[in-house]
Amino acid sequence: MPSRDPAKPGGPRKHVGKHAAKRASKDALTLAEAEAKAAEAAAELARARAELLKAQQESEPETTEAVELETAQVVETSAAVEPTSGVDEAAAEQPAERPRKFARVRNVLPWAAATLAVLTIGGLIAADVVMLAHHKSVAQRQHQLAEYAAAARQGVVTLMSLNYETVDDNVKAILDNSTGEFKKDFEDHVGDFTKVARQSKTVTTVDTAVAGVESMSDNDAVVLVAANTKVTNTAGAKEEPRAWRLTVHLAREGDQVKMSKVDFAA
Repeated sequence: MPSRDPAKPGGPRKHVGKHAAKRASKDALTLAEAEAKAAEAAAELARARAELLKAQQESEPETTEAVELETAQVVETSAAVEPTSGVDEAAAEQPAERPRKFARVRNVLPWAAATLAVLTIGGLIAADVVMLAHHKSVAQRQHQLAEYAAAARQGVVTLMSLNYETVDDNVKAILDNSTGEFKKDFEDHVGDFTKVARQSKTVTTVDTAVAGVESMSDNDAVVLVAANTKVTNTAGAKEEPRAWRLTVHLAREGDQVKMSKVDFAA
């Protein structure tokens, strides 16, 4: 059999081109059909959504009207029922509540009166205790003032009262009313004091002595004393008046208050 030349028309290349064209035409037709179906489906979906929205809009006014009508009916029914029930409840409760209130008041009154009485009595007792404590404190202070003033006045009178004939008794009395530094100093000079009193034949008497407490505590005090004396001696004095100002320091020793220091003012 003779062979066909590939370059000549009607050969194998011509057949291949025809088949390719047919396949391309078929693919384009399939694609167009698919796009048409998709467009139809989208249109159906849009119509369905539109119908749904329209149905919702039509149904909303009816539903709202029905709800409002039902609400109005419920309100009217409640308004019609409430006054009657309120009146009935008030009428039922008032007779029962009044006796209970009066009973509670009667029960509370005795307790309130008793509490008020206790508080009043307690207040009066507290006031009495405070007043008593204050009075006791004032009385104690006045007692101390009087005690220190009297001790200082008596100490100065004892110290300045002197008679050369009874000088030994005078010295003993001074020592008995002294303590601390003042007693020690006086004991150291007792011999000279006695000798001068006898040689000068001194007689000293105290006319007046006034004392005022400057400061004090439970166990000591400082007292100012003003004293007037009359002196007679061999030096020529004959009941010569003399004024003295002294600062007397006192200290408590046992149950006695004694002079612990004496300063003579100029």
